[in-house]
Amino acid sequence: MTSIKGAVALAGALAAAFCASIAPAQEKYPSRPVQIIVPWGPGGGADQLARLTAKLAEPMLGTSFPVVNTPGATGATGMEKLLTDQADGYSMAIYIADTNALLAGPKPRWKLSDIQPVAVMMQVPSFLFVAQNSPIKDWAQFEKEAKAKPKTLKVATLGYGSVDDMTMQYLASKGIQIVEVPYAKPSERYVSVIGGHVDALYEQAGDVRQFINNKQIRPIIIFGKERLPAFKDVPCSYELGYKIALPQFRSYVVKAGTPKDRVKLLSDTLQKVSANPEFQKFLEENYSAKDSFLPADKAETYLAAQVDDMKEAMVKKQ
Repeated sequence: MTSIKGAVALAGALAAAFCASIAPAQEKYPSRPVQIIVPWGPGGGADQLARLTAKLAEPMLGTSFPVVNTPGATGATGMEKLLTDQADGYSMAIYIADTNALLAGPKPRWKLSDIQPVAVMMQVPSFLFVAQNSPIKDWAQFEKEAKAKPKTLKVATLGYGSVDDMTMQYLASKGIQIVEVPYAKPSERYVSVIGGHVDALYEQAGDVRQFINNKQIRPIIIFGKERLPAFKDVPCSYELGYKIALPQFRSYVVKAGTPKDRVKLLSDTLQKVSANPEFQKFLEENYSAKDSFLPADKAETYLAAQVDDMKEAMVKKQ
């Protein structure tokens, strides 16, 4: 009798342990808030994307998406936060071209295999802007002055190791040597050119749309393979012989190892967000391609290709 009772007790204990072991897999996801880590300060393009996404995704998944700004080190600080969290789908980060560019450098702090892309949400070109009243009238004049007086013109950028920096270094290899002035805070970077602290600003048009509309700044070059209809009189880098584009993109990533079904749910939700009329308007206002969205599998290939392009750009600048 005792042995029978013992066997029953043991079977019960094993059953309880088994149920406990499969409980996380059976957990309804998401059952609590999913934080969005923004590796940049408030007010910038990445922050705007995160807050709009949170607003549109919350009713779709029935949970909140609190935005956590963690600026520093060209996005590396925010990425470190993501990579120290659990791979459970309750933390995802805004991942942009500037952060991806760090992987093309000599000593990256993480690898592409450490993260799992969820979706690419935006693909936008970058520009050089000058103040509306700047004595520099166009790209031809900027180019001429930069070559005649190396290391004189100042350009506000995101920081060293960023796409901004790679583009400036590439131009330097072509004889256009400027002085980079890094600004980590978007708001300070945007107004630096208006206040005369720098001669030009490297930025995406959508992020400084209000200053363009208020006729405080104007573009002199677009880094890309073709002109943008909204700025038809602004030349692109490729037509001028500068074979560099490095388009800015904004995507979402989670920590590698996140369950595939959760990655798919997040990716599918973000696809619905991207199709929302309010989000489409956001893309238009940011001069972003309407078909910017890429799901998880295509986003993974896209990010890897961008790193290869950045490494190639670094070779060319040497």
